[in-house]
Amino acid sequence: MTRLTAWVGVAITVWSCCAVARDADAERRVVEHWRSERVAELTGEDGWLTLVGLFWLDDGAQSFGRAASNRLVLDHPALAPVAGSFVVDASGVRFRAQPGAAVTANGEPVAEIRMVPDTRGDPTVLSSGSLRFFVIERAGKLGVRVRDVHSPRRLHFVPIEYFPVDPGWALNARFESYAPHRKIRIVNILGQEVEMDSPGAIVFRRDGRNFRLDTILEAPADQTLFVMFVDRTSGKETYGGGRFLRVPLPVRVPGIAGEFTQVDFNESYNPPCAFNDFATCPLPPYQNHLTLGVDAGEKTYRNGHDRP
Repeated sequence: MTRLTAWVGVAITVWSCCAVARDADAERRVVEHWRSERVAELTGEDGWLTLVGLFWLDDGAQSFGRAASNRLVLDHPALAPVAGSFVVDASGVRFRAQPGAAVTANGEPVAEIRMVPDTRGDPTVLSSGSLRFFVIERAGKLGVRVRDVHSPRRLHFVPIEYFPVDPGWALNARFESYAPHRKIRIVNILGQEVEMDSPGAIVFRRDGRNFRLDTILEAPADQTLFVMFVDRTSGKETYGGGRFLRVPLPVRVPGIAGEFTQVDFNESYNPPCAFNDFATCPLPPYQNHLTLGVDAGEKTYRNGHDRP
């Protein structure tokens, strides 16, 4: 049984009722489980704490390596002075390895390989010692992202600080669908713009007022909606660029018109940019700036960079 199904079975009779029917102990167990999964993902080999480089590509060949003479320089002992070159042309991106540079793909030495970017499925990942590098695409621009599985941020993880778990921040929300879906303009932290698919907005009630947040459906098969928001704690107790949240897809509640979901602000989390300078985080759209202080979820990561 899913959390949302259980909630529907025992919870609201009208949507404007404030908190989900869950006692403090149950909410604490749910949130602590979510936190442990969140930290495990964050500190994994593919987690955001491993990022150590991001290089944007131009057309043509760009050499990559540890030496200062390269077009793309990453001063890291796991990388050869010249590891090879990224070549960008009309067909995409290729990597040409420097002989003897010890660059591999799936454990096999690489001479030349076509790089599939992250927007077209699983990206092609190359390795050099503890480094992993692959091509990303953002707003039509191609770049090389580099991870270090031995990154000090990962190996010496500083725990995240949280607001106390508060069942009062686990809220019922009415879902107002957009038919057809709307395209919402989203600007990322680098100023790049993309349009994202919004199937509707969640409307919740807090302190006697209604608040509204546009949602994003990142992929058609997703079972959650993505929410970005800024609130009155942003730039103070919490990260200045806002926080993220995921909510279950809305369902119909027997005997009540409309669709509903559960919004648990205790599970509000920091975007990747709160942890390092090599992510390309989207920023909450203006309509998702709440005139409300959400003192729930993750606080500013004190070992990170709280840039706006």
